Amino acid sequence: MTIKSSISLRDEQHAFAKELVAAGQYASLSAVIQQGLDLLRQREMDARADRLALKTLLEERMAGKFVSGSDLRAQLAARRSTHRS
Repeated sequence: MTIKSSISLRDEQHAFAKELVAAGQYASLSAVIQQGLDLLRQREMDARADRLALKTLLEERMAGKFVSGSDLRAQLAARRSTHRS
């Protein structure tokens, strides 16, 4: 379903959209705006997924065993010496 809406664009936005139509990249100004909204929706969905993944990772890390900085350095040093041998 298509809904007609009235929107306002700045002069440079309108000129840019008209250039895209004139170059044959889009069939109409509406198609330019639709593509822009689709891109914004995808960006928002990606950002939400990133935030959820980060939240999950942080929760997993917080629930895990705490390793102090000195213990971590010792573990890394032990791994380095094992790989050099």
